[in-house]
Amino acid sequence: MEKNNRATIVLMSGDFDHVFAAFTIAIATLSAGMDTTLFITFWGIKAIQKGNLTGQGFFGKMLGLINRGGLDVIGPSKFNFGGIGRWMFKKMMKDKRVVQLPEMRQTMIDLGVHLLACKTSMDVMEIKREDLIDEVEGIVGAATMVENASKSEVHFFI
Repeated sequence: MEKNNRATIVLMSGDFDHVFAAFTIAIATLSAGMDTTLFITFWGIKAIQKGNLTGQGFFGKMLGLINRGGLDVIGPSKFNFGGIGRWMFKKMMKDKRVVQLPEMRQTMIDLGVHLLACKTSMDVMEIKREDLIDEVEGIVGAATMVENASKSEVHFFI
């Protein structure tokens, strides 16, 4: 199969540092003129959630409460210390004039990233389409991600 000027990024983690890496790489590939797809699965879905409570059943509601999505609540994979780490990293980024996650996400969107959410992950965690930001282009399965990746020159799994 012929590859073209495309990049596929799979974001599985919802940790602050992993989301930062995925957004940075997406902006870099988009800026290099690559058609970029960000396939967001499992905990990574937190990065494209609006931040409202999710879940319909007992376990879904419990998960939605203790693992609430939205860029403002995600913490780093290490040294979070009950939210202090998230505050510390945001402050350090601001002090160093590093763009914050919400602005990075908007930059990706403005540059034309294709945001695709994993249907299976959403089904398991009882997350609905309306819980996601409007810019998500589709709710798809892994086969769609594989198809995108097979046509891409570069792939990243975060």
